[in-house]
Amino acid sequence: MMAKKRLEKSGSLEFHSQLEHKIRTRPRKFKFTDKQVQFLNIILNPNNPIIFVSGPAGSSKTYMAVYAAIQLMAEDRERQLLYVRSIAESADKGLGSLPGDIAEKFDPFLMPLYDKLEEIVQPQDVVWLKKQELISAVPINFLRGASWTNKVIVADECQNFTLKELTTLITRVGEGSKLIICGDIMQSDIGQRSGFKNMFDLFNDEESKEKGVQTFKFNHTDIVRSEILKFLVYKLEKIGATV
Repeated sequence: MMAKKRLEKSGSLEFHSQLEHKIRTRPRKFKFTDKQVQFLNIILNPNNPIIFVSGPAGSSKTYMAVYAAIQLMAEDRERQLLYVRSIAESADKGLGSLPGDIAEKFDPFLMPLYDKLEEIVQPQDVVWLKKQELISAVPINFLRGASWTNKVIVADECQNFTLKELTTLITRVGEGSKLIICGDIMQSDIGQRSGFKNMFDLFNDEESKEKGVQTFKFNHTDIVRSEILKFLVYKLEKIGATV
């Protein structure tokens, strides 16, 4: 349980920019499960640059990915957090039809990231991280030509990425970066065009594991949001339902 000890060791994380600034972590309202600790160990292992995680709603995929990202940023003051997400939920309105510049257009899709960050660190420190440009976000369809060095990339809701988009995503990773790809095959908004399950299955083998490309699965028993959600997902899984 090395990761568990490491993660609970301190109540604050130190980040350095032009001026020294201490990020204050918030007390956790729950204790990590053994499965969550196992997932964190995989992410924090420096030999694992890419991690796919699959699991139902409420299994803390995004929370744990962001929590691990904050830990990695605390260890390396030059490291940045990049959040990648699709706008598939608004397929009837592309970014071009929404008001404002690209940052303003994409901002509503960042609420899961902000929510998780504010669960982990103090809200004013989230603002500081953004001002220091240690946190940024980009839609999946704006990645072509990008190259990531020394970043922690959290790709969220990846069941809404096509196979082509996922291919673009994983081929952006450069030296010193770590990519965490989170998805829930039950909740794809693009149906059969989703490439997440195929990509997950492609790398779910020993050859990939030896190269540092890891896959990890949560299931309905790992849901921590509520007992009723755990029951609902259990029933839905039995009939292979998608939401």
